[in-house]
Amino acid sequence: MSRSRMTSTKRKRELRREMRRRRAALDDEMRERASRRIAGTVVHAAFFSRARSIACYLPMDEEVDTWPIIARAWRRKKRIFVPLTVRERVLTFREVTPDSDLVHNEWGLLEPANGDVIEPKKLDLVLAPLVAFDGDRHRIGMGGGYYDRTFAFLHERRRRFRPKLVGLAFDCQRTEKIATNPWDIALYRVITESGAT
Repeated sequence: MSRSRMTSTKRKRELRREMRRRRAALDDEMRERASRRIAGTVVHAAFFSRARSIACYLPMDEEVDTWPIIARAWRRKKRIFVPLTVRERVLTFREVTPDSDLVHNEWGLLEPANGDVIEPKKLDLVLAPLVAFDGDRHRIGMGGGYYDRTFAFLHERRRRFRPKLVGLAFDCQRTEKIATNPWDIALYRVITESGAT
């Protein structure tokens, strides 16, 4: 690994640690209020109205609460698919319904025990978690590269218009500038309690 790449990796690791600390510092009431505002922005957006098949993470730790978005999607007869992490470091998406049995995987994440699986290219919208983001809609996730690897086909932007990748975060997770790699996928939008970026 080159020295510049090592430096970039170290910076991202430090930034990830700092942003997780900031997010954890939000009190429960503030986090809940901000999550409600974020959910309201998402469900009133045109990209949400047009989407029929939506991938959405199930929240853990101090992430933006996505359950209000999922509930609204179900009421509008949209299909919700949850990311499953697999050994090949790419994501598979399984449908979750109000009747799904949810189980904890080996990392403690909730997943539906069974349900239909969809190919990433057939999704209309992906609501993605993130640890940090900048004004150019670049994101830092947990460091596994799952989203970048899974949606690498979006680099062919002239031919691929879906799915739209939308990051959900709190304002405190915004940073000035994130150093990018050639394989990084920029988000279509980032939604915070202040609105859309």
